[in-house]
Parts: sequence; structure tokens; C-alpha cells
Amino acid sequence: MKVHFIGIGGIGLSALARFLKHSGHEVSGSDVKNTPITKKLETEDIKVNIPQSAEVIDSQDLVIYSAAVTHTNTERLEADRKLLNVLPRKEALPIILKDTTNYCICAAHGKSTTTAMLSSILQSSALIGAISKEFDSNFRYIDKVLAFEADESDESFILSNPYCAIVLNTEPEHMEYYNYDEKRFYDAYKKFLDIAPLRVINAEDYFLKDYKNEAIRLYPSKDIKNCEFFLKDGEPYTKFELKDFGFFEVWGFGEHIAFDASMAILAALETLDVDTIKINLSKYRGIKKRFDIVQKKDNFIVIDDYAHHPTEIKATLDSVKLYNSLQNITKTAVIWQPHKYSRTRDNLEAFKKCFDGCDKLIILPVWTVTEPILDIDFAKEFSSYDVIFADSVDAYDGQILLIKDNKIINVIDKGIVLGVGAGDITYQIRVSEH
Repeated sequence: MKVHFIGIGGIGLSALARFLKHSGHEVSGSDVKNTPITKKLETEDIKVNIPQSAEVIDSQDLVIYSAAVTHTNTERLEADRKLLNVLPRKEALPIILKDTTNYCICAAHGKSTTTAMLSSILQSSALIGAISKEFDSNFRYIDKVLAFEADESDESFILSNPYCAIVLNTEPEHMEYYNYDEKRFYDAYKKFLDIAPLRVINAEDYFLKDYKNEAIRLYPSKDIKNCEFFLKDGEPYTKFELKDFGFFEVWGFGEHIAFDASMAILAALETLDVDTIKINLSKYRGIKKRFDIVQKKDNFIVIDDYAHHPTEIKATLDSVKLYNSLQNITKTAVIWQPHKYSRTRDNLEAFKKCFDGCDKLIILPVWTVTEPILDIDFAKEFSSYDVIFADSVDAYDGQILLIKDNKIINVIDKGIVLGVGAGDITYQIRVSEH
């Protein structure tokens, strides 16, 4: 087919584009601006049109658009006018994934990490909402077995054709999509699990503990034991014991890392022996934007993390505290770019608590696309912290500059700097992408 992706620069859509390109289809795409992802796609012989234009819509067999693309988008309007087959990403999934054996990982938190881990363990194809450091991409093709990061934000995980449904947690998230209807939200998770022949679940999750159908169940509080955290060649590692399968080592710090790895291991045990799993798990080297150490020199370290929900931020900050203790660094500054006004409002009380333990909190403007702007008094709500409000940050070798009104208002050149958020903060704090 001839397939065009509107919003191809997104981490999820770019992976699907790569998958179809590898499968022999003619793939093109567009986005509103150039990014490292769009530039990389062009090196892979995928034509990317920047900015978007109706002129690129001609005789495509299929036009796929991301959730961020509205009905007023010029390319979408042109595709509709020409009566082309136009589908949102979620409705295109059955077409794209119909011939693969899909291990689909879903959750509010941890799904990118677990998907990358499982792909390493299975040595399988992968479609991930992040860049795996093992193969420096959000996509790879090995065979018809696929580790797939399924998306609950718009119920698209129900359309992902799961052979194995792996659910890590079901904390309510993206509730604006579900019209704040918790029954509808949890029913979607149940549908996702019910359609899969094989299921792996966190049996201590609020919702999953009552799931009635057959499943492989992990009880984290008793099945995961003897967690240890250490540095190997300066890199963070977690060692843990899982049930009666012995000890495993995995890249990363924290009990949540042991949990994610355990869920991937239990899924893989259906087809692989324990020794093979241990060998393959060592190939996992983390993913970009997840405890991603982007600068390290003496007593100055910068860590980039995609955490954008209070639960994720707290887990990441706990990992930083572990890292601090091994590096003998005492000061931690957190740079937070809130992601979406709706998420910030819905979780405001938890956000106010999740930064506990940081020495300085830098708050950037809310990263938002196509949503109402809400009045949130950040100065009042976060007054218990040592807060600096900045418009942006600049990363240089050995320092982070805080910018306000086009002026440098502060310089951080000691301690650990942790950047959290799902917007463009990842580019702001990386020297190589400055």
C-alpha cells in the first residue's frame, strides 16, 4: 500500500510508520515542525513533509492520523475531500498488527520500559513509545513475534490484537477521554484482557486483584524479594529474586524496575527457559527519557525522565535518591515541565507531594496542545518548596541555565539535576540537542 501518516513525528506514529516501511509499503508522512525523529525518518527513506500541506495528499491507499490531529487539519481535510481511506491511529492498528503475535503491554506507568525489556528478553520485533538503547529506535523487526506498547489513553489497546495481554497497573489516567467515567475506564481494561489468550497481571492492583479469568499473576510484595541496587561501570543496576526462579539483574534503579522486569519475565517464561531469559535481559540497556543520564562529570549529573504523573515522578525521584547515595551527591534540583492542564488539575494534590525530598524545584510553563488553558496558581500551590519559575532551560557542558524573559536567572553546575515531563524538556536539557 501507499500509506501517509499525519503527525509522523510522534513517538507512537513514527514506530508504526517504520513497521509498515519495513513490511514493504510505500510510506510518507508530515508534521508541523522538524524534530530529531522526523530527521531520522528521512534517513530511513521515509519522505516527511514539513510543514503540513494539502498538496502531499494525492492517491494514498491509506491515511493515518495521530490523536493530536484535529478535524481541521489541512491534510486530513484534503484526504476526506478526495474520499481516501482515512483512519485514526487506533482504527489502523488491526490492519497493521493483524499478522503478528503480539505481546501487548499496557498500564498507566511503566509500559515503555516493560515493552523494551520484553523485546530484549524475547529478542523479538518491537513497537515502543520510546527509544530503546539496545537498538537505538522505537522500532525493530526480527520476526512475527512483537513486543507492542499498547495505549489505554484512547481505548486503542482493545484493537491491538493481543496474543498476550500484560497489565502492570490500572491507575486512572487520561480520564478526560473516558468522560471521567471510572466504569467505562475499567471496562476497557477488562475487554483488553478478555480478548487475549494469554494474560499476565499485577494481582495486587486495585482493579486487577478481582479479575476472574485465568491469568499469570504476580504478587509483587511476596514474589519479588531481596532487591539490591548497585553501580556497574557507573551504570545503575537492580538485582532481585523472583518467586523460585532465582536472581535476575536488570539495568536501572528501583523497586519499580524489578517489578517491570518481573512482569516481562513471567510473560517470556511461556516460551523461554530461565537461563535464556537472564542472558537476554542483560541486553536491555534502558530507554531514552527514562532515568536517562544525559550528562555526567564529577559532582554534576543531569538525568532526563519522561515521568509526567505524580506516581511516576515519585518513583523516579526515589531512584535518584538511591543514585545520590552511591555517588555521594547530596543536592537534587528537579526541573518540572507540567504536561497538560487537565492532568495537572486532576492530580494537583498528588503533584504537590511527589517532589518531596528535592532541594530545589524549577517549574516551566505547562506543555499543552489543543486543550483549554486552566487557571492554576503554581506559586501558591507549590509554596512549600524552594521554587524557581523559568520560561525554559539551556544545557551546556557542565551547567544548566535557567531562562526567564530571555535572561539567565540562575545557573546550576553542582549536584543532580532531574528533568521530568512529557513535552520538549527532553531536548532542552540535552547538550547534544541544544
